[in-house]
Amino acid sequence: MAEAPRATLSAGLYITATPIGNASDITLRALNVLRSCDAIIAEDTRVTSRLLAIHGISRPLLIYNDHNAPAVRPKLLQRLREGAWLALVSDAGTPLVSDPGHKLVTAAQAEGIAVHPVPGPSAALAALTVSGLPSERFLFAGFLPAKTGERRAALAELGAIPATLIVFESAQRLAGTLHEMAEILGPREAAVTRELTKFHEEVRRGPLADLAAHFEKAGPPKGEITLVIGPPLEKIEANPARIDELLAQVLPFMPVRAASTLIADLTGASRRAVYTRAIALKGATDKDDVGGASNE
Repeated sequence: MAEAPRATLSAGLYITATPIGNASDITLRALNVLRSCDAIIAEDTRVTSRLLAIHGISRPLLIYNDHNAPAVRPKLLQRLREGAWLALVSDAGTPLVSDPGHKLVTAAQAEGIAVHPVPGPSAALAALTVSGLPSERFLFAGFLPAKTGERRAALAELGAIPATLIVFESAQRLAGTLHEMAEILGPREAAVTRELTKFHEEVRRGPLADLAAHFEKAGPPKGEITLVIGPPLEKIEANPARIDELLAQVLPFMPVRAASTLIADLTGASRRAVYTRAIALKGATDKDDVGGASNE
């Protein structure tokens, strides 16, 4: 397949979205950028090479990932200073969303180098649009922490946010994470989306507890997974036992004051009362600290 003539680009870094599955989802502008740039910066050149081959594009490929970024970034910046046209792509979707690139973009902008967005596919937005959950306010939280305690603390913090949540998760951890979400976030509606835009695309909707039970029985699914969790249905009942339970989950990983504010916002309880309870659970006896609790 013969390449189309190279379009004229202005110098700079082009943040270029690529398909999350179906190769036909690439935009016309992205194709022009990839055909016209001096080189393509890719997280994994094997993945990008396959996409380029499908569309009959042949351009130099440069590897940029978490492992080589400190050594490669200065070289890329030098090329950009010299007036190069470089396109940055991720393995799939929009660059900088849970993959490398942020420091390169920040450094380029700090030096006055033009950074151009070339928008397109995004797994997070694709999952949100087919989830059937509220989309007027949402938060993308990327991957949750791998360690159990840190993950539970992160979920408790996310639970206080009045918005639909979007997270990435691995197949092996899916059932366990759904169980933790059901326990910590409460009875929310959710959607597990898998292999979006690909042949085995699947969207499974239901309450968190039901989804957890399904995937525990069915086993880990194959493919890329994005979870969409609906916003809180109502404030969690502010009974002392529930507050103690939530504080016990977050106190090992957060300062007392921050943990108290989080749980108070989540439950609707008095911040002062939650702070006092947190101090008691922590075993603190510093009167000056207790006296600094905020009043409502």
